[in-house]
Amino acid sequence: MKFYWIKTSWIVKQIFSHYTWDISNVEKDKTVYLTFDDGPIPEITPWVLTELKKHQVQATFFCIGDNIEKNPEVFQTIISEGHAIGNHTYNHLNGWKTTTASYLANATLCEETIKKYSNYNLKPTLFRPPYGKIKAAQSRKLRAMGYTIIMWDILSADFDSNVSQEQCLENVLSNIRPGSILVFHDSLKAFKNLAYALPKTLIYLKENNFTCGVL
Repeated sequence: MKFYWIKTSWIVKQIFSHYTWDISNVEKDKTVYLTFDDGPIPEITPWVLTELKKHQVQATFFCIGDNIEKNPEVFQTIISEGHAIGNHTYNHLNGWKTTTASYLANATLCEETIKKYSNYNLKPTLFRPPYGKIKAAQSRKLRAMGYTIIMWDILSADFDSNVSQEQCLENVLSNIRPGSILVFHDSLKAFKNLAYALPKTLIYLKENNFTCGVL
């Protein structure tokens, strides 16, 4: 049984209005925001970058600090190709299961890693909680540190082995609208669905006159 929603309801967005779920656009501005969680890893992230480059699309990568430390060259390629970077904690922590002090220390360690491997040219201001799970106190303190908490309008569910490739694509295409923030994962677990859904999503966006922005 899954414990996540594909399309975030307006009620959730209203209740948790201090998080960013989508970007309010005028109706004529058909901009959407592709995001990728859990990288960078050499097995998947370069493939994602190639697909994005093929379609001249920019995206936002929410990176795990430990993966940056292990794969600095891949991380630096993301930056050099003009994509945005966000903090996804150093060890992909579940905020609900972590003390606030430990969570903030882990997020700060990720921030320092991002700074280090971007030659101190980049201070992240975007934060996405792993699993979308974060306590109110953690959120308040991160926002006080200058972070915007980025959630999502559409979750592809590429990470779910019970979701077929076709359903993963349908999760995206049936819900996309101007201003949507979409979540994919540049991870080994997600790759089967990602490899099918991402190229088709990029083609759909181009054919339907959407543009892709960075957060």
